[in-house]
Amino acid sequence: MVKTFVHSCRMALLAVAAAALGACSTIGGGGLESAPTSAENAAAASPDYLVGPLDQLEIFVWRAPELSTNVTVRPDGRISTPLVEDMVAAGKTPSQLAKDLERSLREYVKSPQVTVIVSNFSSTLDQQVRVLGEAQQPTAMPYQAGMTVLDVMVAVGGLTEFAAGNRAVLIRGKGEERQSYRLKLDSLLRKGNIAANVPVLPGDVILIPESAF
Repeated sequence: MVKTFVHSCRMALLAVAAAALGACSTIGGGGLESAPTSAENAAAASPDYLVGPLDQLEIFVWRAPELSTNVTVRPDGRISTPLVEDMVAAGKTPSQLAKDLERSLREYVKSPQVTVIVSNFSSTLDQQVRVLGEAQQPTAMPYQAGMTVLDVMVAVGGLTEFAAGNRAVLIRGKGEERQSYRLKLDSLLRKGNIAANVPVLPGDVILIPESAF
């Protein structure tokens, strides 16, 4: 019974992956390019992380430990910190939120310097990395700065024995901006070719097809 359920779930995931792979073949005029190998090149295709409701933030005010705090973004998208009440945080990058806090704190502190770090994510789909198809545990996970394909594959438990890892595809962007790239997951995970490891970005989808044999 359990095996039947697992098989049905896997087949449903593969159907979604196959449909998406079919759509990918029309992107960029046919053949797939290798994914960008540097975070700088990859970042041009994706926006910065935006703070969302229920994200946990570390707020550090330089030379003012009494103003530094850890907060959770409320469901209404706002936060309250020492001396600053009900500031909108959702929809801003951590840097934008830090600058807004600095402006509010100038009334009380001379030249405040604020750093905001997202310590725990409760992200929307466009802030996640999703894995479909022949991974051990297909899932969606919050994006973290500096994340790579290897990090993602470790998190999902690697490939199944039926995976065609070197035919995997990374889909990046939305609408007319969407691009698709070939990944070489067999080379990375089974042969240890670290050159096949590339950065991932918020919103990326990794599709891993089943081998024909």
